[in-house]
Amino acid sequence: MAFDVARALQERHGENFALHSELLNPQLVRVLKTIGFDRYYVRGEGCYLYDDKGDRYLDFLAGFGVYALGRGHPAIKAALHQAIDLDLPNMVQMDCALLPGLLAEQLVARAHDGIRRVYFCNSGTEATEAAIKFARRATGRTRVLFCDHGFHGLTTGSLALNGGKEFKEGFGPLIPGATQVPFGDADALAAELRRGDVAAFVVEPIQGKGVNVAGEDYWHAVQELCRRHRTLLVADEVQVGMGRTGRFFAHEHYGLQPDIITLSKALSGGYVPVGAILTTERVYMSVYSSIERAMVHSTTFGRNQLAMVAGLATLDAFEEEGIVERARRTGEAFERALAPLVERYEMLHAVRGKGLIIGLVFGKPSSRSLRMRWNALEAVRTALFSQMVVVPLFHRHRILTQVAADNMNVVKLLPPLIAGQEEVDAFVGALDDVLRDAHRGSGLLVEFGSTMAKSALRRNGSKPVMAPA
Repeated sequence: MAFDVARALQERHGENFALHSELLNPQLVRVLKTIGFDRYYVRGEGCYLYDDKGDRYLDFLAGFGVYALGRGHPAIKAALHQAIDLDLPNMVQMDCALLPGLLAEQLVARAHDGIRRVYFCNSGTEATEAAIKFARRATGRTRVLFCDHGFHGLTTGSLALNGGKEFKEGFGPLIPGATQVPFGDADALAAELRRGDVAAFVVEPIQGKGVNVAGEDYWHAVQELCRRHRTLLVADEVQVGMGRTGRFFAHEHYGLQPDIITLSKALSGGYVPVGAILTTERVYMSVYSSIERAMVHSTTFGRNQLAMVAGLATLDAFEEEGIVERARRTGEAFERALAPLVERYEMLHAVRGKGLIIGLVFGKPSSRSLRMRWNALEAVRTALFSQMVVVPLFHRHRILTQVAADNMNVVKLLPPLIAGQEEVDAFVGALDDVLRDAHRGSGLLVEFGSTMAKSALRRNGSKPVMAPA
């Protein structure tokens, strides 16, 4: 008898967290239960998640950017069903299937004129690993530069380029030659490049951890410095690419022409993991330089047919539905709607980002009573206030968000790119409600403490932990 998905879900419903505690990651279970995020989601549709009680949640995480087209997009589902029914000869390996070529053609057509080749893999971190290898081979150099607060994945090579020390603890030694420079500091970059031994500068056009944005002058300097010192510029577009900023690639905002572009997340359509690096002819052919080197870098599942179908269907939907322009317009609507809240609430200092990657920046208020309350919170735990915003947004208003990084008072929004005015209004109204309470008195603190206490009781007295970013 064939495996029955619906039956398994029905018969074992409610065992989610017990199974994860026993067999997977018990610390994730502790985090979710501590902040009361332990829901039993049963369905996803568009911008929303639904739990087993029928409650609807506005999903402003979008799978960390995977669900650009929302959940359950009908065109992607139909394409994948068709591909399965066709019984395609998948992963023959000693073969050159058509679909990878078609997807590569679509991606190259969307990139700048210097990009001519594509390598497919399975994830963003694999794309970073490939970029490191390709850059070292193409330049004959070994050193790689990255930025503080940067995030490029968690496998060994990409972990070496991670700007967060908390991710690296206990996993060293990592690959040699990885050097951190401050994001937005062209002089610091120039000082490292002058040594003449840097293969690549790997950087996010907008940093996911903290939603940090650098000025145009910085990016112009980055392009010029990398060219002058013959260092490859690698644009990590894994989260900010694919239309999220209102351009297909985020680096387009700054007129950059990277030598390597990494992609993943949204390219999957939310169904089949896929990653890619797009490169110049010179970089690519330095790796595959002879018939003997035809398989020098490869991955078993990288060009699998279902991933290619998901990517092609996603790009087709982007064109059919005008997704990039839609993201730009909705981003502008968020900017307009959030601006009055920055004026109204002392603790909301700024809104930064582009398009539909948005950072709500909180900071110390100016008035004495609010400042005293803020200082008391920060004494308990750095950036506790941002967590106190995320939790009531979820519990009161059923909106799923995240703190942008550990120890940082920034709440990050990654709505699906299909979000519109309805979702903008719902979020801004909810944020207004939460911040109103925060500025009135201690009600928000009491609510947050109550949530934590109830969660602790449900966990039978285990020690509370804070949610990850």
